[in-house]
Amino acid sequence: MRVPLPALLGGSALLLLLLRWRRRRALWRKVAAAQERQERSLVRMEAATQRFREQHPSVKPVSILSLPLPELSKKLRDGSLPPDHVFYAYVGKALQIATETNCITEFLQESESQLRKVKLMEKQGLLYGVPVSIKDSIDCQGHDSTLGFIKHLQKPAAEDSVVVQVLKRQGAIPFVKTNVPQSLISYDCNNLIFGQTRNPLLFTRSPGGSSGGEGALIGGGGSILGIGTDVGGSLRFPAAFCGICAIKPTGNRVSKRGVMSGIVGQKAVAAAVGPMAKDVESLALCMRALLCEDMFSLDSTVPPLPFNEEVYSSTKPLRIGYYETDFFTMPSPAMRRAVRETKQLLEEAGHTLVPFELTNVDHVVFNYCVRGMFADGGRSFVKKFKGELEKGGAALFIWLAKAPHWLKTLLCWISKPFVPRFAGIIRSMEENTVDEVWNLHQEIEDFQHQFIAQWNKLNLDVMLCPMLGPALGIGYPAKLSVAVSYTMLYNALDFPAGVVPVTLVTDEDEEQLKGYKGYYRDWWDRTLPKAFRGSVGMPVAVQCVALPWQEELCLRFMKEVETLSLKKNSFF
Repeated sequence: MRVPLPALLGGSALLLLLLRWRRRRALWRKVAAAQERQERSLVRMEAATQRFREQHPSVKPVSILSLPLPELSKKLRDGSLPPDHVFYAYVGKALQIATETNCITEFLQESESQLRKVKLMEKQGLLYGVPVSIKDSIDCQGHDSTLGFIKHLQKPAAEDSVVVQVLKRQGAIPFVKTNVPQSLISYDCNNLIFGQTRNPLLFTRSPGGSSGGEGALIGGGGSILGIGTDVGGSLRFPAAFCGICAIKPTGNRVSKRGVMSGIVGQKAVAAAVGPMAKDVESLALCMRALLCEDMFSLDSTVPPLPFNEEVYSSTKPLRIGYYETDFFTMPSPAMRRAVRETKQLLEEAGHTLVPFELTNVDHVVFNYCVRGMFADGGRSFVKKFKGELEKGGAALFIWLAKAPHWLKTLLCWISKPFVPRFAGIIRSMEENTVDEVWNLHQEIEDFQHQFIAQWNKLNLDVMLCPMLGPALGIGYPAKLSVAVSYTMLYNALDFPAGVVPVTLVTDEDEEQLKGYKGYYRDWWDRTLPKAFRGSVGMPVAVQCVALPWQEELCLRFMKEVETLSLKKNSFF
């Protein structure tokens, strides 16, 4: 008996729909299981905190939480403060901040056994007894590193990343993993599995990303030290948006073994692992702890450069380059004021400030950063989203990556006279040959040498730069991908760069924002002031930059900026 063709086609279509429905249902089950695990984590944190309070009713968590990390660390090591008092104080506070901001994805239950191990350590490390939060993408044995992707659920890491191993050897206690945006290629913090993380200072604002869970948890006081990653500003955005400090080291100063990447294998834009904390001295303490023999032996690709105490503690006046704008993303009034006021404070303190002229940032953004990260036309990036239930904030890049060459060429030709930045993105998403990628890498290397030559010609020690801020409204980072220009420049250059909060948005800043036009007057320029609006009282940071491998000098400069800002302002 012959089956009619329409019936055969209809049956095949029905079967395909059924298979698709079953696959999607299986994915939703994985999401539900992950969300239940997240809820169970919070319940365990609450139970652990309650149990400790009942056993130690006289312990005052508030007095512990008010201690800066260097002082807390000293008390832990001299025995005047027991590690379990500190640990449960932070577990309790982290639970509160997680409830408010949705920043924690998982409580590391083994942290309680790690706490017991720490107490038995014969030699106390520099971070003895310090609870540390860890970004989702950094491997912790027995736990998922999801990057916000369903495909990475229920695939626990076989071992700790090198950075987590070193932290443990230094006596630290990794206790939670924190939320990230899907794929990490975003400076918001939202994914289908764990949802949107909110800014602890104002819940309608983004905490930044991709280390957004870290920014929210530390900014809210639920962690005293956190470890994140940065490939375009992913440490610096959350720090600036949440009013804390962070440093993005030179790409290979801290080990990246066991750290998941948003785009595996690309070398054009340097990624880095670095610390986030409330103050600069805490960052310095973390870097001292990480840059040790343990790291150098666990990962021999990391240069054996221990922390240079002499450079960090120097009081020699600095020669500092500065600029107020990159002429690509017009700074908000608060950003411009932050640089000007910091420049004045530094001059009054005896440092020399020298104007630095930035040129061709548009070429750097499009030709080095976007083209470098998507040199295969975005194929490997698109592959990551295959089988996922949603594409998050990456829809534009995925669409461009999938678009045929003729359509990209046509769109580029049509948009170039009217929206040159959109044309730049389209042009940068073309697939490159191997020869073209090699030439691109050579161009980036030449650019780095030219930038250093300009730096050396001015005899600079460090650079003072704007940092995007204040925090954008939730959802706006996905609409404003071009606004990464201030941070991504230093990933392309592979320079160490840190952020320090220096001021708060004023009513006058808000009033001046009404006149914001932008340099291109395109859709992005019209959207950015809307994202900034309503930010009175929110923190604004500056960026502090040094030459490659000079993290200690970068931190020394950050410390100077922090000290001078605190003297002038009493609100941090």
